[in-house]
Amino acid sequence: MTPTVLFVCVHNAGRSQMAAGYLRSIAGDAVRVLSAGSEPADRINPVAVAAMAEEGIDITAELPSILDVEQVRLSDAVITMGCGDACPVFPGKRYEDWELEDPAGRPLEEVRPIRNDIRRRVELLASDLLRVADA
Repeated sequence: MTPTVLFVCVHNAGRSQMAAGYLRSIAGDAVRVLSAGSEPADRINPVAVAAMAEEGIDITAELPSILDVEQVRLSDAVITMGCGDACPVFPGKRYEDWELEDPAGRPLEEVRPIRNDIRRRVELLASDLLRVADA
């Protein structure tokens, strides 16, 4: 069974989009990847797009979307990034809250360390999910 991961941040324009881009890149079809925001922006943060382009990952086609309870229900793992209590909690799900700086309004040189932190966390998550899926 393919695990589903939902990344959630407030605007679904930076952190959650970068995390989703990394997980899609790392895991391919082995993991279903969703992302959403509690108060989605009208477009993805262009600096987040530029930061991911440096990694060879194109997130330009992604659009911020509103967090939907059904997405949480369908997900095996829910990774929040500063959305606080906006995220509904269902028993039996894996929840992680990643404390990450918000890249909104920051220049690329300040977004790179945030991106690198997200990459490290996603690599660990993917390793864990893929190991469990293979078991």
